[in-house]
Amino acid sequence: MFPPDTTTDARDAAATTAVLPIGSHEQHGPHLPLATDTIVAWEIARAVAAAHPVRLLPPIAISCSHEHAAWPGTVSVSARTLHAVVTDVADSLRRSGVPNLVLVNAHGGNYVLSNVVQEADGMALFPSSKDWAEARTRAGIATSSASDMHAGELETSILLHTHPGLVRPGWESADHLAEDRRHLLTLGLAPYTDSGVVGRPSLASARKGEAVLAALVEAFGPYPAVL
Repeated sequence: MFPPDTTTDARDAAATTAVLPIGSHEQHGPHLPLATDTIVAWEIARAVAAAHPVRLLPPIAISCSHEHAAWPGTVSVSARTLHAVVTDVADSLRRSGVPNLVLVNAHGGNYVLSNVVQEADGMALFPSSKDWAEARTRAGIATSSASDMHAGELETSILLHTHPGLVRPGWESADHLAEDRRHLLTLGLAPYTDSGVVGRPSLASARKGEAVLAALVEAFGPYPAVL
């Protein structure tokens, strides 16, 4: 998950917008890898960079996953650390002639990224909730975003399309719904699921994952223009 560009490639491309994939390293139930969010962010950013004249950066693979701390393997940094890293990356890019940065975030717990973007010039956050909603609809994702919160139909579909070998057996019977998660921010996810899954991975398919990525690539089109 690294761009193959050399410094000469970067110079010749002369891109004015970079895309930074931001994932996480956290539990995704027994059927998806800890790196799921990073893989999803990378695949979105990679597809965007193949279709639009932007500079693809390597992913940030550890972020704010405190709500998953009860499960082995989860690793987090603080919100202030993520804020500082993203801000430093943007500053470095500006010094090298790339004034705009789009954060391609695939982890819902990275709430601080909205504040980073609001405080900065030349920065955007992608995909938006509306972008995700439209991609879900176009792909035929049956489970709502509220119900399909973690390791469910959406994420399993994307990995079935991009990295099927990373999806472990058992995803077809891993469904678990927890519609009332009102204390998630203070108690974490553990009170609402034993497996770590909240969603319906049994409905996932590679076809849906492919359609989600295609819809997000199309949705990215206006972003550089609004920076």
